[in-house]
Amino acid sequence: MEEMSIGEFSRRSRLSPKALRLYDGLGLLSPARVDELSGYRYYEDAQLDQARLIATLRQVGVPLTTAKELLELDPAELAEQLRVFWRDVETRHAGQRELVTALVDRLTGRNTVMYEVNARDMPQRSLLTLKRNVDASGLWALGKDFVALVRDQRLPRMEGRAGAAFCIYWAAVSADSDGPVEWCRPVPAAEAEALAAQFPELTLRVEPAHREAYVDLGPGGQIDASQWQLADEALRIWRDAQGLEEKQLTLTPEDLGVRITYLATPPITDASVPDCDFAVPFA
Repeated sequence: MEEMSIGEFSRRSRLSPKALRLYDGLGLLSPARVDELSGYRYYEDAQLDQARLIATLRQVGVPLTTAKELLELDPAELAEQLRVFWRDVETRHAGQRELVTALVDRLTGRNTVMYEVNARDMPQRSLLTLKRNVDASGLWALGKDFVALVRDQRLPRMEGRAGAAFCIYWAAVSADSDGPVEWCRPVPAAEAEALAAQFPELTLRVEPAHREAYVDLGPGGQIDASQWQLADEALRIWRDAQGLEEKQLTLTPEDLGVRITYLATPPITDASVPDCDFAVPFA
């Protein structure tokens, strides 16, 4: 097996020594040998394919943490995950394109509505909730933890949007801001106390009846930043058309908040994808 210095491996793989050291530190691509005395790194020619694969993944925008997970898959699984990754990228780019269009229209005095806004009445509900401070990297994990908790216990299902699980964003969630975020599952009021006793990890509270404006986002598991902004823009235009003041489309009372609702159509299986909507309670 041919062995080469980091400089030679860098030249042949087209990855800089700095990148190779970074990938080594992250466990993506480690040298075949490190000289104990000099600390020099040596690679083998068999590692070139791995290096080129990492470089290609990075070129198409795969994050380093995701690349590490992908490299652990067999080729068929890796190919499928790449298809999923690129589909999500194209969806995100489409949303960003629509967002730029809406922003340009607003700046030039036009109102382009990307989403239709409707209003609905929501009844008072008993909720089992899980609330945490999470940034963008922890958001999906929180949802998975909550879904696993309530699914394993087979909670009684309530009909329609009023009975659907939803997620409240009490503050912005990004790489810099950590919410908090609260996942909520409505449960029958008559059984709420007994059900809460089965879930020491969850909090039981009552949400008051209210009206909310919402936009239908269609099927999907998450809402990206572009969808959020487009929905928010649609709600702003709707608010103005309804003659509502800004303070009326807000978090009133304090135990209401901007939310995403997830409603799966029966029969529900592990492959079911819920319909999502973005809602803002208003006075």
